[in-house]
Amino acid sequence: MKFSIVIPTWNNLAFVQCCVDSIVKHSAAAHQIILHINDGADGTLQWAIARGLHYTHSSENIGICNAVNLAASKAQYGYIMYMNDDMYCLPNWDSYLIDEIQQIQEKYFMLSATMIEPTATNNACVLVKNVGQSPSAFQEQELLSAFTTMHKENWSGAFWPPNIVPIALWHAVGGFSEEFSPGMSSDDDFVRKCWQAGCRIFYGVGKSKVYHFQGKSTQRITKNNGRKQYLQKWGITQSSFRQYYLRLGKDCTMPLQAPHFIIRFLLQVKGALKK
Repeated sequence: MKFSIVIPTWNNLAFVQCCVDSIVKHSAAAHQIILHINDGADGTLQWAIARGLHYTHSSENIGICNAVNLAASKAQYGYIMYMNDDMYCLPNWDSYLIDEIQQIQEKYFMLSATMIEPTATNNACVLVKNVGQSPSAFQEQELLSAFTTMHKENWSGAFWPPNIVPIALWHAVGGFSEEFSPGMSSDDDFVRKCWQAGCRIFYGVGKSKVYHFQGKSTQRITKNNGRKQYLQKWGITQSSFRQYYLRLGKDCTMPLQAPHFIIRFLLQVKGALKK
């Protein structure tokens, strides 16, 4: 089983080199890697060509939504994975995802790998270990020695990258919604569209691990008001959907069920008041 891995990047050469190298080094299968290179003035474009990677390119930063959709248009395999360029895949990361996929009976699903991050953010879905916040400070061997002892059960509410969906689901929902460009809350919107399409399998795989440097490319952009856009589009807040529909971070019990109609009504009232 092979994935088409979509990675948008914006003048972040050291990070994307580390990311791609980890995929090649630590994957059980020869996955298709597709970059979208925003600008690329730092040499990313030349490096991708020399490396023989699949890529799309824009002369300026077009944001996450457009970038992911362009790159995904080159997908060759039956599963699309969206990954950030500031991630490092740990050994057997893909094997554990493949094992889970082979057991899923439903047509549609979304799975996430589990992130290890250098700083704690009260996120029940991640593990915390600081082995550097940039490739130049990365303590790779320390992480490789330690990550197998960092236990995490599967958790409800697959949401953040790296996440993977069948290509049929990707096409059914039309990829990322470009009205959310440059990308704030586009993840929330994509997950909600998958729910609307009938997907009820959303969970993170505890054994599949990636290190997330938290490079924060978003600090360099002018952000859209994604929370407001989400509320206007869906009628409830994104935090409500995460808590009551995805059960984000809770024990993994699939398939998910919509909350009781009274809860749904109250969430809509809350959304209306927020508006």
